[in-house]
Amino acid sequence: MKAVLFDIDGTLIDSVDLHAKAWVEALKHFGHEIAFQDLRSQIGKGSDQILHGLLPPEVIEQRGEEIKDFRADLFRHRYMPQVRAFPGVRELFERIRAVGQRAVLASSGNADEVEQYKEIANIADLIDSDTSSDDAERSKPFPDIFQAALAKLQGLSCDEAVVVGDTPYDAEAARRAQIKSIGVLSGGFTGQALRDAGCIAIYHGPEDLLHRYDNSPLAWL
Repeated sequence: MKAVLFDIDGTLIDSVDLHAKAWVEALKHFGHEIAFQDLRSQIGKGSDQILHGLLPPEVIEQRGEEIKDFRADLFRHRYMPQVRAFPGVRELFERIRAVGQRAVLASSGNADEVEQYKEIANIADLIDSDTSSDDAERSKPFPDIFQAALAKLQGLSCDEAVVVGDTPYDAEAARRAQIKSIGVLSGGFTGQALRDAGCIAIYHGPEDLLHRYDNSPLAWL
């Protein structure tokens, strides 16, 4: 295995509930009452796909961009200061670097969020590249973001990389990109949901993956 493509939200940083709260608040501001759990189950998709799962097409067409911009601003100012990295994230990236593998952040979030996440997780000096919503026409569960991440590692093929993510949308996107995926439970989805979506191994979170690295697909694929 030569490269690891990491999702960020729910995989490296504890932000899923905060994103869900921001979406619930934003949608309520525009007159749409969505239950927290219904919204939370959509986190992992990009904002374009989240709205398609919740609102009528005509509402999305008329006010979708306004809703997304309001949500992004709300998250940046109210919720971003609460975001923390999961235990073991920097140590996992140090291990990946030590064994000669390359690490890429493959996020559907906007570029500003990704930059802040790198600082929160303290991994800016340990990654080879990163992606954001600017790099993909469609967000997860479409494969675009992982294809874009792999393209930044010129010369590597699909079978030389593995995706690490916390949602079935990550696993589905990886499968569509013909890349194997590892699931982590830190985002709140069940191990069965991740396996059903295509994950070949499941870990509790970054720290668990680090501790079991030698017996994980990162070591033996």
